[in-house]
Amino acid sequence: MKWLKWAGLPIGIGGLLVLALQSGVGDVIHVIGRAGFVLLWLVPLHALPLLLDAHAWRLLLDKRAPLWFLWWVATVREAVSRLMPVASIGGEIVGIRLARWRVPDTCSLSASVIVEVLVTMAVQYAFSALGIVLIVVSAQQVDALRSIGVAFLLSIPLPVMAIVVARRGGIFQAIERWAAGLLGHAHPLLRSIDGKQLDLEIDALMSRGGLLLRSFLWQFAGYALGALETYWALAMLGHPVSLSGALAIEAITQAVRHAAFFIPAGLGVQDAAVVLLAQMFGVDRDAALSLALVKRMREVVFGCTALASWQLAEIVRERLVRSQAGTAPRGSSTR
Repeated sequence: MKWLKWAGLPIGIGGLLVLALQSGVGDVIHVIGRAGFVLLWLVPLHALPLLLDAHAWRLLLDKRAPLWFLWWVATVREAVSRLMPVASIGGEIVGIRLARWRVPDTCSLSASVIVEVLVTMAVQYAFSALGIVLIVVSAQQVDALRSIGVAFLLSIPLPVMAIVVARRGGIFQAIERWAAGLLGHAHPLLRSIDGKQLDLEIDALMSRGGLLLRSFLWQFAGYALGALETYWALAMLGHPVSLSGALAIEAITQAVRHAAFFIPAGLGVQDAAVVLLAQMFGVDRDAALSLALVKRMREVVFGCTALASWQLAEIVRERLVRSQAGTAPRGSSTR
C-alpha cells in the first residue's frame, strides 16, 4: 500500500499546480492577504470536531480513558493518516499504541478502534448523502450531482461488506491462524495477538445498538461542526455562503478525500473538489482556490503540531521510564 501512496504523490502535486496556474497565483495570494491573520483561528477551531470524535471513541471504550487524552490521540491519528505516506490504517495503528498508555487491554482497545472505524464509515456515507441532498436543494447542478450520486451509490457495497464481515465474527482468529502458518507460532508479532478474544470484543460492541447509535451521532455532529471551517473561511475571504452550502461543500469534499486515499494528504484531489463545490454555490474561482489553500494550510499546521507533540510525548515517556528503571531497587522489576 505504501508504494501506492508514493505513486499517487505526483498526481496530487500535478493537480494542485494545474489549479494554481489556471487561477493565477497572484490573485489567490491577494484574496488570502485581504482576509489577514484572522484565518489562523481555523487551526484551533479544528480542535472542536475532533473533541466530539474523541468523545464517540471514549463511549466505545466505556470511558476507561480521560477525554483530553483521547482527544490528543485523535489529533495524532488524524495527522498520521493525512500527512504521512502510510496507508490510511496507519493512524489507527499509532492510535492503538498511544492509547495503550492509559488502556493496557490491547484486545478491547483494538476492538474499540475497529468498531469506531466502521461507525466512521457509516457516518461518512450519511454525511455524504446529506451533502448530495443539500446540493439538490441549493445548487441545482444536475450534471455534477449525477456524477457524485453514481459514485456514491457504487461505493456503498464496500462499507456494507465490511460491517457484515466484522459482525459475522471469526475474521481476526482466521487472520491469526494464517499469520501463524506463515510466520510460525513463536513469532514475536503473534505473542500480543489473540484473534479469538478480539473477535469476541468486536462482537460484544457490535451487539450494543444503543452504544453504536450514540457513537454515530457524536461523530456525525463532529463532521457537521467541521463545516464551520468552510463557512468562516469563506466569510473571511469575502465570499460568504449559507450554512447549508458550507455543509454541502464539507460533506462532498470529505467523500472525495476518502475515495482518493491512495494520494498522500489527498493532494490536488481535495483541493479540486473544494474549488468545484465552492463554485457551485456562487464563489468565484480565485476565492474557491483560496479556500482550498487555506484548508490545506490549517491541515498542515494542525497536523504538524500534533506530530510534534507526539514525538515530544515519546521522548518524555522514554526518559521517565529510564529514570524509573535507574532508581528502582536492585532485583525489582518496573513496567
